[in-house]
Amino acid sequence: MRFHCLSGNPNKPCSIIQFKQATIMLDCGLDLGTLENYLPIPLVSSAKVYSLPQYSGGDNNLGSELRENNGRVYIDSEPEFLPPTSEFFNFRDIDVILISNYTCMLALPFITENTGFKGKVFATEPSILLGKVFMEEMIEFLDRAPRINKPDRWKQFHKHLPPPICDMKNVNHLKQLYNKATINNCLANVQIVGHNEKTDCFGLLQVTPVSSGYCIGSCNWILSTGYEKIVYISSSSTLTTHPRAIDQLSIKNADCMIMTALTQTSALMPDPMIGDFCRIVCETLKSNGNVLVPCFPSGIIYDLFECLAGQMEMNGLTTIPLFFISPVADSSLAYSNIMAEWLSGAKHNRVYLPEEPFIHGTLIRNGRLKSFANLQDETINSEYRQPCVVFCGHPSLRFGDAVHFIELWGNNSNNLVIFTEPSVNYLDALAPFQPLQMKTISKPIDTSLNFTQANKLILESKPRCLVIPEQYSHSSSTPSLPHSSEINLELGIPTFTYNKFDILKLPLKRTYENLSIDPALASTLVPTEVRPGVAIATITGNLVVRDNRYTLLPLPEIKTEKDGKGRPVRLREDSKTGIPLNKQKPCHYLYGKLNTNQFVQSLASQGISDAKVETGPNGGFPVQIHLPAEEILIQVEEKSTHILYDQAEGSTAADTERLRQILKETLLTCISKF
Repeated sequence: MRFHCLSGNPNKPCSIIQFKQATIMLDCGLDLGTLENYLPIPLVSSAKVYSLPQYSGGDNNLGSELRENNGRVYIDSEPEFLPPTSEFFNFRDIDVILISNYTCMLALPFITENTGFKGKVFATEPSILLGKVFMEEMIEFLDRAPRINKPDRWKQFHKHLPPPICDMKNVNHLKQLYNKATINNCLANVQIVGHNEKTDCFGLLQVTPVSSGYCIGSCNWILSTGYEKIVYISSSSTLTTHPRAIDQLSIKNADCMIMTALTQTSALMPDPMIGDFCRIVCETLKSNGNVLVPCFPSGIIYDLFECLAGQMEMNGLTTIPLFFISPVADSSLAYSNIMAEWLSGAKHNRVYLPEEPFIHGTLIRNGRLKSFANLQDETINSEYRQPCVVFCGHPSLRFGDAVHFIELWGNNSNNLVIFTEPSVNYLDALAPFQPLQMKTISKPIDTSLNFTQANKLILESKPRCLVIPEQYSHSSSTPSLPHSSEINLELGIPTFTYNKFDILKLPLKRTYENLSIDPALASTLVPTEVRPGVAIATITGNLVVRDNRYTLLPLPEIKTEKDGKGRPVRLREDSKTGIPLNKQKPCHYLYGKLNTNQFVQSLASQGISDAKVETGPNGGFPVQIHLPAEEILIQVEEKSTHILYDQAEGSTAADTERLRQILKETLLTCISKF
């Protein structure tokens, strides 16, 4: 089996495996790290952003494309993204794409559209719906404030620009975001699967999604044949949150386990972070400050609504509103409450009370949580009051409503912006807006497996080999947190590590194939007991391979005719039977080794008595039998016998044929057969 890595970010994975003539892509995450190098796009003209000085360094006249702030350079254009590149692997050769969750599918339109891709895509229903929510939100944010100028001269000189722009990789592969039509075409061809649903892939293997416990609809994938099992672990969690619990039983005893998308905050547990988040928000509200929470439209935000609302009620802050502003806010909130079968047992059981699984439905009805598509919503002016808590996107602070609130509240030290998204460096996100008076705090909440949990999961699952990103094998732990940031490589499991664009050859080879026997052929089998409890039967049939499935059918009927004595004989001419000899049932089956002593004695009884025998080392194989008068050399090996002969001088062709028949019949009498 071969493994190809197309992503340099383990938490936005994209890899390909080739096994049994099938090419399968595992996830297609879109790394948003390039956004930090772009200038924010405000909803309205911003004097602060657009008054930043143009870049004056170098001799390349790039001032119109780049701006500076506090010694850092930013690209003044619409942000571009770096999807998995087809330079190292042609996407049209991919047979199947498996999606683990909605955070790992944002690059899917780049892969399936306008690339010649003709394969299948499998994902759970929540992954498709919420993945579309993520995609549409980004498109809407960028469409609200389109940038007319699309400079790209900086790409020619980026190596000579200050960091971090000079450190950007593959800048020539940067692409603008897709549009809604591309999304619809892409998702229309995705096949919905449910947890534990087995799906056949071209007769080569079966793929099965099992719950990973990370988010609504998230899954790990099991790829299995009749004899091999591959497990793909991506963005999993053993914590008790709102998604369905992880299925640890199904992933045990794999021939190969591929593990990626572990925690990005190995030293920070989610529960204390959520507790700190609620405490800090309540303290800010009590001091008459506003709170901005840059966030994605789905995921941990559901838990934050629930926990924060409870803490605000305990602190007597129920009159302070929570605002959720996103072009997909209503869709996200609605989807979460109609997907009960994908939620934890406690939330799923609420449906039968009947109650909504999440309390944000109740908060909306009570007027404590209000959702708006954008700041231009006609009702937002009547509902807006301060202090308040605003949840909005984008966490990168490069586009979306969060940019507006940073500028609106940034000059008041009572206000607070608090980051919870672990994939965002909050200092880089805020850098273009500096100096700011408002307080900034980062409380990253990552519920995915930490390294201690991952080591425990590997130990209990007992895979025969393990594949992990190379950075997971490097320890960055502290004395108080041993092995907090690495996979324990001393588990006695062969481990393979990879970086971006690496190709691994894994020790997983095809061994056996399942074969179906036609019922008519199976009914003719007559097992013979060779020892107590063990019976064998010979079988001869016509092997048919269709759609990668193997079936053994009965041989066609063979015509017979009678010889001169009235005995039936089988016709051997293809022209008479229409059946090639290689498809006809043999008269007998040979097995075992040639008894050379018996063979020489039998030749002597046939009048060939000049045989000279040469044995191998210690009297074993290979054995050479030379018949000088007949000019024949017989080479006997352990698993085969070769007869080399030529027409002897003075003999006729008929004599040679008669000698060939004698050798053949004598040889067959000295080999075991049935």
